[in-house]
Amino acid sequence: MSGAGGARRAVAYIRLAKTLELVPRPVDAPEAQRRAIETWAERESVEIASWHTDVGVDGATPIGERPALLAAYRAVREQGAGILVAAKADRFTHDELVAWLIERAALTERAIVQTADGSRAPSRDSAPAPVETRERDENVGYSRGAIELARAHHRVTVRARIRSSLAEKKARGERVGNIPYGYRLANDGVHVELDEAEQAVISAVRCFSGEGLSQRAIVAQLAARGVSGRTGAPLGQTQIAKILRSGS
Repeated sequence: MSGAGGARRAVAYIRLAKTLELVPRPVDAPEAQRRAIETWAERESVEIASWHTDVGVDGATPIGERPALLAAYRAVREQGAGILVAAKADRFTHDELVAWLIERAALTERAIVQTADGSRAPSRDSAPAPVETRERDENVGYSRGAIELARAHHRVTVRARIRSSLAEKKARGERVGNIPYGYRLANDGVHVELDEAEQAVISAVRCFSGEGLSQRAIVAQLAARGVSGRTGAPLGQTQIAKILRSGS
């Protein structure tokens, strides 16, 4: 439970999205987020009590699926912090419903949500009505807000169901999106299976890499051996990099 000192104590939250794990934008890299929060804390004379980082979590992920955010809420409660801070609003989320839930969860712990750059979480709230019409439109505004919140909840629910369905299909060995290199669509048109020819290429690429060849040199070696990709063109450096990054 935060008291007067909680207003000068914060718990910091950092999020690295799935699409940023390999090549994060400079402003969204964990180090950049930490520097932004540290600069804010020094400017506002706020103590950072603890740091919590979610890796591989996209902006629409619910609170319950973010281990570090859940730990941050516990830290707010246990360390008596009055602020939950991130570098930018989109580091919390870019979804209005999730933003509302994050803020409500913080308020439950007697804390507020802040950002180092002063940005605000997404909202579909319209601008305040003129004074002379505010009372007349009050009930309409509340109804509109409830409808928008319900729509936002539906979008989050649908996305969660899609992610769950795709994960189940992948676990069953069924095709999900593009077939990765080294595999092919099975005769049943549903499952994927190993492609022996492409698997041989993958083994060769890893062997060349183990011998110390650069990706460009590996491209040249494969081209000299007449190895081509699915389009009939020689494998490029981008494909070689994907093969070396993959665990297939």
